[in-house]
Amino acid sequence: MAAQNGKDLLIKIDMTGGGLFETVAGLRATRISFNAESVDVTSLESAGGWREILGGAGVKTASLSGSGVFKDAGSDERARQIFFDGETPDFQVIIPDFGTLEGAFQVSSIDYSGTYNGEATYELSLASAGAISFTAAV
Repeated sequence: MAAQNGKDLLIKIDMTGGGLFETVAGLRATRISFNAESVDVTSLESAGGWREILGGAGVKTASLSGSGVFKDAGSDERARQIFFDGETPDFQVIIPDFGTLEGAFQVSSIDYSGTYNGEATYELSLASAGAISFTAAV
């Protein structure tokens, strides 16, 4: 896999609940993280005292975050409304030459900041709220 342009990693919000996805405006940096909780089933009979983990068990989570410039676009407004309404709409994450992730996320935090002589910026954090599907890039 060749090096990819970071700006091609996109976070998209379902704007209407009907599958109309729009890229979150103004993002300059994005990140996705996957985690899987392990279930320890080690017992006195475990070979050599080594830890044993139950495969396929445990809770899986995905976290998204992004930061960028506040542009007062529809997607920025939608993210704010999702937070205040406590909604868990579908989001898409486009990972170049890898694929697309899609599923419900909760907006867990939105931070706004700005300096006197600078632009207004924001940081957005999302936590998975259900199963995440993956479609490989063609």
